[in-house]
Amino acid sequence: MNKLKVGLISLGCDKNRIDSEIILSHINMDNIIVNNPKEADIIIVNTCGFIESAKQESIDTILEMSKYKERYNCKLIVVTGCLTQRYGKELMELLPEIDIMLGVNDYAKLNESIKNCMENKNSKFYSCNYSDSSINEGKRILTTAPHTAYLRISEGCDNFCTYCIIPKIRGKYRSRNIESILEEAKSLASQGVKEIIVVAQDTTRYGIDIYGERMLSKLIREISNIEEIQWIRILYCYPEEITDELINEIANNNKVCNYLDIPIQHISDDVLKLMGRRGRKREIINNLNKLRDKIHDIAIRTSIIVGFPGESEENFDELKHFIKEIRFDKLGVFKYSQEEGTPAAEMENQIDEDTKKKREEELMLIQQDISKEINTSKINRIYEVLIEGKEKELWYGRSYEMAPEIDGLIYCESDKNLAIGDIVKIKITNSSEYDLMGVVM
Repeated sequence: MNKLKVGLISLGCDKNRIDSEIILSHINMDNIIVNNPKEADIIIVNTCGFIESAKQESIDTILEMSKYKERYNCKLIVVTGCLTQRYGKELMELLPEIDIMLGVNDYAKLNESIKNCMENKNSKFYSCNYSDSSINEGKRILTTAPHTAYLRISEGCDNFCTYCIIPKIRGKYRSRNIESILEEAKSLASQGVKEIIVVAQDTTRYGIDIYGERMLSKLIREISNIEEIQWIRILYCYPEEITDELINEIANNNKVCNYLDIPIQHISDDVLKLMGRRGRKREIINNLNKLRDKIHDIAIRTSIIVGFPGESEENFDELKHFIKEIRFDKLGVFKYSQEEGTPAAEMENQIDEDTKKKREEELMLIQQDISKEINTSKINRIYEVLIEGKEKELWYGRSYEMAPEIDGLIYCESDKNLAIGDIVKIKITNSSEYDLMGVVM
């Protein structure tokens, strides 16, 4: 069989992006990867199935790509990812446009399934196996900027928050061993990666299942010994699991960005209890204060869910007051999504959509003012910035305070010959709510 042209669309989170990069590596063994779906013989849609809006985006994308069968060269539509794992054959019956469906534990079957369906016209291939043991790892073709890569340290989740379907999709929490993670980190470094972004459903729990203790601090210390790696960024830290050891490692390790993503979801103990979260308000505030006391210039990002079942006006007022007092550097607000198969979906006192939207907008306006004030305070400060690209006459990049895609950017003019991947010093001269402007020193 001649080599086929294969295009891939990746939806959802950065963990899903890693799966997409592994899928691309499988494809590359026997086929040719193309960026333009008009050229593709096969189109793969790696889906997200976490919340309603993500499900709808995935379905819309599948339907849009199926039109390429009629208009262009596409012969097969392949659907992978969390949506397939969540709904299985039900999704294939709903969308007959799908030719091949693979769950999150079945990517190794990709080339076999393509070969079967190409040789047997009108045939379909389905495999969505659940696993509490397998971990998707192996060769990847990076889709990020060449100097930045995500590094997944575990799969699955044991937290069982009442609103979340992930444990049913991805299985129980299972850490990769340190040796395999370091091997991958070294491989990424050899490809020119300077920034490693450590991800998992819960990074702070790393190691507890295979080593009997939390090992995130040791892991990032080992990664920092790789000479080519200059920045290590940690995402998805559970607030109650942030240890003094981890705080000290961030404070004392020059390669670890003074940045933490800590999704607290709420601050009212009543709502946290309903959500099935382990931490409570006092723990959250204590750990945030410890971080800021020990690491004065730390940037903290968080995520908040508004409109959770039973969230009263008093609970929401408590949340607003907390946001104003704590002043997070970055904050994402999400309306609660009632997901079938989760305990929260069956709870009484569901909040209407208008109230959810109003609360979301109210929090975002509060954070907008906070972000503007914080960014204004950065004028005249000097940052090391990782250059990511150029728009017209302006170069842009990120400081340690900025994770890719979810945070802002720093823009600058430069008479110097900059290159993507350079780390340069920039003095901030102007600011907006989310982005900064500066000059290269």
